[in-house]
Amino acid sequence: MSGKFKILDPVRDFAIVKGMASETRIGILKFLHENGPTNVNVISERLELPQSSVSTNVRVLEETGLVVTEARKARKGTQKICRAVFDELIVSFIGDTQTVEGDSIDVSMPLGLFSDYSVTGPCGMCSPEGIIGLLDVPSTFLDPERMKAALLWFTSGYVEYQFPNNAKVSGSSVDAIEISVELSSEVPGTSPDWPSDVTVSLNGVELGLWTSPGDFGDKRGVFTPNWWKLKGSQYGMLKTWSVTKTGTFVDGVKISDVIVDDLDLSGHGSIRLRIEVKADARHPGGVNIFGRGFGNYDQDILLRLRKSA
Repeated sequence: MSGKFKILDPVRDFAIVKGMASETRIGILKFLHENGPTNVNVISERLELPQSSVSTNVRVLEETGLVVTEARKARKGTQKICRAVFDELIVSFIGDTQTVEGDSIDVSMPLGLFSDYSVTGPCGMCSPEGIIGLLDVPSTFLDPERMKAALLWFTSGYVEYQFPNNAKVSGSSVDAIEISVELSSEVPGTSPDWPSDVTVSLNGVELGLWTSPGDFGDKRGVFTPNWWKLKGSQYGMLKTWSVTKTGTFVDGVKISDVIVDDLDLSGHGSIRLRIEVKADARHPGGVNIFGRGFGNYDQDILLRLRKSA
């Protein structure tokens, strides 16, 4: 099972590329990738670096969105736990629709380029510069300015995206398909305890649901613009749905028996992704979808097709 990945535009993401230009920071990222979430003291001991140096470099990695930290209770006070966000970083010199040579084909879809929708309020959209259209008016989702959206939210309903089926174009067979997107629940204001059942479908086939634990506003998202008030949703959780030959998984945990062959990729010229909160869900807690320019992960919706060997 592959991990989370990020495609970097070396111009648009120069700050991230610059943030990696340090042997110390690369060492910290490698350590976190191999060992999982770890506190600063342990990183300092294991890498034989001063704690002040580790703290300074972790802060740089936080600012670029490559590491997230959280305070956890310890025997004496609290400890700062660090976690690497991505397992793969790909520097690409091509545009939004991106193909990576090798065993996979990757496509990045801007958040506002949904091809269909049906939503109920409260709902809305924002670009990194400001609110798009009118809040809590579903027809705003038709506004041409939606192309700039970096955050959208709704109480129930769905948005649907149409990705090019580049595997069919290239004549490749597919062993697995992955979708990576930053999500949270949606509640007026914020609440860390506000579960919401989010259903993801591909080509009309429901893959299964993931229950978001809450709507997060305890601190500003790494990339959330300063004009967005702190009482609004700040960031989500980066989740990866993987459909393989053996079933469907969210971050490695199996959620259904849907396999990649059920999606009939060879019979479709495109791949339709639907993100949905059903009105009759057990936990109908709405959804926030974060794109480039909002939240903790400066990325659009990413689709990866794993080609057969």
